[in-house]
Amino acid sequence: MGSMKSSKKKTALASAMRKNKRIPVFVVAKTNRRIRTNPHARNWRRRKLKLHINR
Repeated sequence: MGSMKSSKKKTALASAMRKNKRIPVFVVAKTNRRIRTNPHARNWRRRKLKLHINR
């Protein structure tokens, strides 16, 4: 991640990056495949972040 951005924007992007992960396999097994996907998962092309941060 580049350094030419505000700290608020940087923390928001880092938080989004941490949330953008698969759910663990044991959760899928434990819930009998009722929960399969992460609702926060996002593709960089398809779904954009809505960051309302002043520059």
